Amino acid sequence: MSNNEVKKYSAKELAGMSNEELARIGTELDEVTVAFRKERFPVEGDPAEKRAERTVTIWFALAAVFALAFMATYIWWPWEYKGHGQEGLGIYSLYTPMLGLTMGLSILSLGFGLTLFQKKFVPEEISVQRRHDGPSDEVDRQTLVALLNDSWETSTLGRRKMLKGIAGTSAALAGLAIIFPLGGMIKNPWKKKEGPLDYFGDGTLWTSGWTKANEGTKIYLGRDTSAIAEKHGEHFSTVGVTRLVRMRPEDLSAAAMETVFPLYEEDVNDGDQYDEKRDVYEMHMHSIHGPRNAVMLIRLRSADADKVIEREGQEDFHYGDYYAYSKICTHIGCPTSLYEAQTNRILCPCHQSQFDALRYGKPLFGPAARALPQLPITVDEEGYLVAAGNFIEPVGPAFWERKS
Repeated sequence: MSNNEVKKYSAKELAGMSNEELARIGTELDEVTVAFRKERFPVEGDPAEKRAERTVTIWFALAAVFALAFMATYIWWPWEYKGHGQEGLGIYSLYTPMLGLTMGLSILSLGFGLTLFQKKFVPEEISVQRRHDGPSDEVDRQTLVALLNDSWETSTLGRRKMLKGIAGTSAALAGLAIIFPLGGMIKNPWKKKEGPLDYFGDGTLWTSGWTKANEGTKIYLGRDTSAIAEKHGEHFSTVGVTRLVRMRPEDLSAAAMETVFPLYEEDVNDGDQYDEKRDVYEMHMHSIHGPRNAVMLIRLRSADADKVIEREGQEDFHYGDYYAYSKICTHIGCPTSLYEAQTNRILCPCHQSQFDALRYGKPLFGPAARALPQLPITVDEEGYLVAAGNFIEPVGPAFWERKS
């Protein structure tokens, strides 16, 4: 603000001035020169003014309509996963595009409305101001409100009740549409879902598809075959299609890593248990989509396995040269999907955290501060890799329940 001391005004003098006088004084004290100002519609009742108001109103109304459409889509559009061949796949596949389309159009319409309002109604003005350092004077602080009021009045929005109402409504709804999806992220971490444990755990943060091992369920380390629905005539079907298959130790080469998922014994449909009439595809997809299910199965070279430092209490979690670590980074939950065989480091591509596969997944670099949880594994009587138990610590980003 200005340091102009040519004229000092008392509080009584300022209180007796009109808003116009205060605005003029504020402009002068700020050493602002209004070089040019022109009203958009100097003649009252100009038909062009009415047309401009209708145009702006339409854009604001569209912003409100699209914001409501976004919220309706978010709440009522079918969002539950549908696989190939399942009824409702077409409308399910439009869920995400509809969210993007309605929100984008709402924000775009609001932007068009604001831009047109500025061009159609706010007076054209060219002002020049000299800048000064230092704090604002008392008179500057009091006249600032007057300048803001003057800006409001000259914009003409204050006397356009319909336009003001629809603009406020559209801005509120567009803003609500932006923050509305955050409601889906609010979750009670202690609330358990109805029904038994499954590939999604029991709905709490500290359970996963591997938790069912606590109940004595046999859980295989499932390899993802990337199989998809097969076409039979004009329709797709997942009958007989196996997405997850059991693994044997010899299926993984030395110095290799593969992502595996929990596969319950009841959902096995491969090898000598294959039945072309069974449909286990949906259950396999539930396992793959489980938020804390992905596990990195690493087969170390024998020479590297001799250098491993076991974590206390987890000395028997590995099977020979095979180690299984959670793929969920302990920083903010990104997939630690990179394994550098030469250095035996596990890398998270999101924020460059690095973990030592030879030292119980201990963090070596980056923001992650906790080791990757290790899954105990073994081999069953048929030679398939299975979970020897559940994780003994929380999987994923550290939170208040962890003890490590």
